Amino acid sequence: MKVNGLSMDANMMGTDNKVVSGQFQTVSLSESQLDFPGQPYSVSVLKAGYCLPQPGGTFRADGTITLITGPRTILVDTGGPWDRDFLLATLTERGLDPGDINVVVGTHGHSDHIGNLSLFPAAMMIVGYDISEGDTYRPNKLAEGHAYCIDEHVSVVPSPGHTGQDVSVRVTGTSAGTVLVAGDLFESCADEDSWRDLSMNPAVHEVSRREALCTADVIIPGHGLPFRVLRN
Repeated sequence: MKVNGLSMDANMMGTDNKVVSGQFQTVSLSESQLDFPGQPYSVSVLKAGYCLPQPGGTFRADGTITLITGPRTILVDTGGPWDRDFLLATLTERGLDPGDINVVVGTHGHSDHIGNLSLFPAAMMIVGYDISEGDTYRPNKLAEGHAYCIDEHVSVVPSPGHTGQDVSVRVTGTSAGTVLVAGDLFESCADEDSWRDLSMNPAVHEVSRREALCTADVIIPGHGLPFRVLRN
């Protein structure tokens, strides 16, 4: 099989917690490792997403919800509509009201990732390649492959493949190094057997995954716990 486009043979190892290839090793973090303090920004996973197969070919799924705090307060993915009360309560626990959120990023347009956008009408909205404030849409170059910089430490980067307009959020300067909030660019640390089946364009998706593994120290996937990237 392949990890990020790199063929794996019998001498390479894969488990639920670790995937090793000739170039990258990814190691899943634990449920107690959801906060990445830093200067000027810290990153916290408010809810780790999941995807659970069910009888009859259905599955239960919810997207990861991540909060970035610093000079600006940024929420990346809002979970599904069923997460409304959880999201409001969790923000309150952190001393935040919906009006305190400056930027909301929806990594892509699936309902388990953008189900609560309406809670944040005052925030700048970045959903896929659309950037808006209220009903005013800002020009940007995400569709041309260029990042949109929120400031010098946080940028929204195009990472298409799962859908045609996926984005990820890159945060530098945390205690773990560069953290990438990746949406469904990665389903989980050990998603090699599943991501292609959920991808609109696997070839493009694979290129986006390679870029992420080359640049991030920690990746927060769309449906699992964060994982660390070690480059050999």
